[in-house]
Amino acid sequence: MLENIAALLEEVNQFSSSNKDEIEKFRLKFNGKKGILNDLFEEFKKVPNEHKKEAGQKVNALKQSFQQKLDNLKNSTKTEQIFEKEDFTKPGFPLELGTRHPISLVKNRIIDIFKSIGFAVADGPEIEDDWHNFTALNLPEYHPARDMQDTFFIEKDPDVLLRTHTSSVQIRYMEENEPPIRILAPGRVFRNEAISSRSHCIFHQIEGLYIDKNVSYADLKQTLQFFTTELFGKSKIRLRPSYFPFTEPSAEVDVYWGLNSETDYRITKGTGWLEIMGCGMVDPAVLQNVNINPDEFSGFAFGMGIERIVMLLHQMGDIRMFFENDKRMLEQFKSL
Repeated sequence: MLENIAALLEEVNQFSSSNKDEIEKFRLKFNGKKGILNDLFEEFKKVPNEHKKEAGQKVNALKQSFQQKLDNLKNSTKTEQIFEKEDFTKPGFPLELGTRHPISLVKNRIIDIFKSIGFAVADGPEIEDDWHNFTALNLPEYHPARDMQDTFFIEKDPDVLLRTHTSSVQIRYMEENEPPIRILAPGRVFRNEAISSRSHCIFHQIEGLYIDKNVSYADLKQTLQFFTTELFGKSKIRLRPSYFPFTEPSAEVDVYWGLNSETDYRITKGTGWLEIMGCGMVDPAVLQNVNINPDEFSGFAFGMGIERIVMLLHQMGDIRMFFENDKRMLEQFKSL
């Protein structure tokens, strides 16, 4: 039996073919229902006990060699068939290139404008606690302005929520850094808004903060004047008195868009003026909350929704388009 196995092992090692039919005959000869391996296992039952160990090892070695040979032949045959069917001299399929999202494009453009006048970018978590999102910003629990920012709470007592503005990033930065401070805080924010063509429960903000000695309202206005001219090419702005808990005095910033087309009439409601952001001088109470002396330092802050700016720049009428991932819309920005 051992001599027979040695001869069969030699036969397996020497066999070679690229023909499917010949490979199948080889498989059936050794591993068919009436194949050599089945016969050997039947014969193994009759081997005396003192020779079973050696005989078993030889039979298993033959079986493994056969299986390895068969796998190699099949893989080699598949490879040859692929090369026969495919013409590798033909040009490959074109790869579809992606592009940055329009929100990212405008966000980066805004950041570049403010970087040119010394602003750095700061980041913070999207899941916030009550202190950084509300209380430190002069919005205590009883403050009615909280009703304007109906929030997504993750935990209660203590409150943990999805941030409603990137002002929380400003608080975290002021807690860890001393003035002078000049930062931008871009990021995604969440509010419990009814989803429509003009509002969404998810949107993006970019907020700015400047803290130093002798910072004035005139500094704020000149900074915003520079920004609107660089981004929109429009130099005429106005600041309307408004209210924000974390700034005093506060204002809404309008840019004169003009009335040159029907679209201009529609988006400005016939006035020519378009609101683009809110701003104001940082409230002394906010500075005290982050251990900055308001008698020594002052500063200003501003914030805008990035989607609103994108819609203005590209005349888009529905904010939901930014979140639908419709390739027909996104492909329009490949050249930007």
